[in-house]
Amino acid sequence: MRHLDRTGIRQMLLKFDKIVKTTLFHFLLYWVVNLYSLTYRIKLENEDEWLLHLNNGGKVLLCVWHQQFFAAIRPFRKYGSFNPSLMISRSRDGEIVAGVAQRSGWQVVRGSSSRGGKEALRGMIEHLKQSCLAAHIVDGPRGPAGKVKDGVIQLALASDAVIVPFYTHADRAWYFKSWDKFFLPKPFSKVVISFGGVIKMETAKDQDMFENQRVELERTMLPFLQVAPVKE
Repeated sequence: MRHLDRTGIRQMLLKFDKIVKTTLFHFLLYWVVNLYSLTYRIKLENEDEWLLHLNNGGKVLLCVWHQQFFAAIRPFRKYGSFNPSLMISRSRDGEIVAGVAQRSGWQVVRGSSSRGGKEALRGMIEHLKQSCLAAHIVDGPRGPAGKVKDGVIQLALASDAVIVPFYTHADRAWYFKSWDKFFLPKPFSKVVISFGGVIKMETAKDQDMFENQRVELERTMLPFLQVAPVKE
């Protein structure tokens, strides 16, 4: 019986893997996400500085914590005209996110630190040099939460792009029991997406300078990591 149960679970997972790769699934999920997001009252703050830099020919790398990207999916469609790029892992979850991102006007490069990372980083550098706009999840698909990975610094330096962190906050949200405490704004909540200042990284002369840059970005973004409210 135990063998049959395991076999059944494997078969279900295989079927699910096939479903999440279909065009129909991505199409339906895209519209579910956007219709759900329409219930939010979204406000964008402090985007003028980096948009001016971009429109003047500069390159911009938008950065966010993994827990906070969901609320940005619908409003970030407005940047689709720049043909921006985004690195997404080759996992099952990544397959789902990639399908939605592509339909939102983003060019998806598949890979992460644990699988296909070097090829994906090269692809992101090439895309960013051409389109001048990209986004990056700084703590990757697996974390740990609050830990900025090396990739964001490598990408910014190799493409001569400025880094612009952004943060999302909702007055009412559900927090998942995941490694990053992923949060989903509740319907009809007020969502604020706030962009930080433009950060220009100097070419790292050695590994110590590179690490200092990574740590400084981490210190800048860490205070904005969302923490689930304590239930009384």
